[in-house]
Amino acid sequence: MKIIKEIISLIKQVLIAFIIAITINIFILQPVLVYGSSMEPTLHDKDKIVISKLTRTFNSELNYGDIIVIDSRLDRERTLIDDIIDSFKSNIFTRRFFDNTDERIFHVKRVIGKPGDVLEFYKDVVYRNGIALEEDYISEDPRYFVKEKITIPEGYIFIMGDNRNNSKDSRQIGCVPYDHVIGKLLIKF
Repeated sequence: MKIIKEIISLIKQVLIAFIIAITINIFILQPVLVYGSSMEPTLHDKDKIVISKLTRTFNSELNYGDIIVIDSRLDRERTLIDDIIDSFKSNIFTRRFFDNTDERIFHVKRVIGKPGDVLEFYKDVVYRNGIALEEDYISEDPRYFVKEKITIPEGYIFIMGDNRNNSKDSRQIGCVPYDHVIGKLLIKF
């Protein structure tokens, strides 16, 4: 009887630890693998990063220059079910257990514009509200083909990769709703 009680106690402890780990992964922190070169020279293909999901959990404001992970499926709303399933699919420790043959839905990008900002692209420089951005994280001169002014709507952000000439970002997919921000870069390891 004592052995059965110890086994049950051990199973309870493992289940509690598992539930705590899942909760942390869904709502607080998540390790993510970077795919592609769109954030070079800041981040490289196969870099491992940890994102803080507290921005999403508490719906807190993002800052200019924040490196974030977004859900690129902008044609649909994100739900709690998405948060749960996608946190396992993209987690560097659990993703091997899922079929990842579909396109990568998470993109790592930098926040360039927030609600109400007006962005212009002129002579390979980004202007936010009439002021040229100093972007020392870009390694080569970008080529911009956007001609019109872009006003960021309420509840949206404008994101771009640091490798501007090789990045699918808000210039192609449009402004990103806040609810599609998965988390903010905390550390690279």
